[in-house]
Amino acid sequence: MLSARSMFQEIVDSDDAFRLFCSIAAGGEAQGGWENGRISALAPESMSALAPKIARHGADEDKHGRIFRALLKKRGLDLVEVPEATDYTMLLERRGIGLSHRRLRGSERLTEREIVVYLAHSRVTEQRASEQMNTLVRYLGDQPDIGRAVRMICRDEDNHLAYCHEELLRLAAQGHARTIHSVLRESALEEIRVYREVGLAVMERMGAILGWPRAKSAVLAAGVQGLYGYERAGGWRRSVSLAMPERRDALGGPPPAPHAAEFA
Repeated sequence: MLSARSMFQEIVDSDDAFRLFCSIAAGGEAQGGWENGRISALAPESMSALAPKIARHGADEDKHGRIFRALLKKRGLDLVEVPEATDYTMLLERRGIGLSHRRLRGSERLTEREIVVYLAHSRVTEQRASEQMNTLVRYLGDQPDIGRAVRMICRDEDNHLAYCHEELLRLAAQGHARTIHSVLRESALEEIRVYREVGLAVMERMGAILGWPRAKSAVLAAGVQGLYGYERAGGWRRSVSLAMPERRDALGGPPPAPHAAEFA
C-alpha cells in the first residue's frame, strides 16, 4: 500500500536512500548554521540585542547537521555528494531568498533593512522546516535513534518559527511593516516553486535508488505537483501571517553545548 509512512520506511530501511536523505538534510542545516553565524557577526550596532538570538539559531542548525551526520555514522555510512537539483538552500539563494553569500563573506556590517529581510525570509523557510519535521515525527518519531533525532530537531524548528514571528512583529511595530509584508509575500511565492522542484528531484532519485515502478513514481510526483497547486492557489498565505507565539523569547537562552547532540 502506498502511503507516506511506507515511503519513509523504505527510505530508512535502505542504506543508499537513507544516506542521500541524511546528506541532503545535513548539508542544508550546515549552510543555515554558517549563514546565521555570519549574520550574527555582521549585525548592525542598532540591532545588537538580536545578534545572540541569531547566533543561537545558527548553533541549532549546526547541531542538526551533526545529528544527521551522527545517524549516518552509527550505520557505518558516509555523507554522499548532494545533487544540485536537491539542494533546497542553494536553490533558494540563487532565487534571491536570503542574504547572498558574497555579502556574508565580507566584513561590512549589515543594514537594519537587511536584518529585516533576513528575518522575513526565515519566517517563510522555518514554516516549511517546522512542517517537515512535524511530518517526520508523525511517521518516524517512534523509531529508535532517528525518532529521538527528529523529535529534538522538531522542537528546535518550532522555536525558530516562534522567534521569527515575535521578532517580525516587534520590527513591524517599529516601522518596518511595509518591508516585512512585501518580502514575506515575495519569498513565499518563490519558496513554493523551489520546494516543488526539489521535491520532484528528490522523488526521482529516491525512485531510482529504491527501484520504484513507474506508476508509483508518477503517483508521488503527482502528489508533489498537487501540493504546489494548493500552495499556489492560496496555501502560501500560511507562511506570511504573523501572530504572537505562545512561547515568547524562544531563542533567548544560551546556545547548545558544542557536542550535546552527538547521541546517535
